[in-house]
Amino acid sequence: MGLAGGPWPLADSTVALVDESARQALLRRGFALEYATLGWNVAGIVVLAIAAISARSVALAGFGLDSLIEIAASTVVIWELAGTGEHRQRWALRLIGYAFTGLAGYLLVQSTAVLASGYHSQHSLLGIIWTAVTAGTMFFLAAGKARTGRALDNPVLRTEGRVTLIDGILAVAVLLGLVLNAALCWWWADPVAGYVLVYYAAREVRDIFSLGH
Repeated sequence: MGLAGGPWPLADSTVALVDESARQALLRRGFALEYATLGWNVAGIVVLAIAAISARSVALAGFGLDSLIEIAASTVVIWELAGTGEHRQRWALRLIGYAFTGLAGYLLVQSTAVLASGYHSQHSLLGIIWTAVTAGTMFFLAAGKARTGRALDNPVLRTEGRVTLIDGILAVAVLLGLVLNAALCWWWADPVAGYVLVYYAAREVRDIFSLGH
């Protein structure tokens, strides 16, 4: 108690400073997680483009396009953490929704054409290695975003953490298709993995545009 019987003003200000310091540390961690996601996906676009072209793989091509969209999603979160206006955030989310719509349409047509024609994609050791490492990386980043988002009480960071988690699950799906094709010559596993990406893209479109209502 202070001299007048009230609370200690110095103690209150110290607590406020500690809280603000902790919040700034969490924000820095959130930025670091998003920049790590951005960097990984930028590298992923290059690696997946090489692997997809050499193997003629629909699933790898689709996963590469998904990485491009994930870059945009991380950028949206970085804007939000920096205090960017809500209008700009809604505009960016709509662009991501349109991109996912295009991705779903492309993969649906391409996967169906591959299945109908019976085209056999080539084996891709590079694709197998990259998707395996990507799966572990995305699960690690998703866990960090979930913890940081809860600590900051930031629903945008928590939501993007779930998107990163799904990205890791997609990497596992594509990896499974590549391994089945390489080990058992199940050529149809590649376009089926493409359909998994179609489902994910369509679900993201629904969730993104439902936020605007």
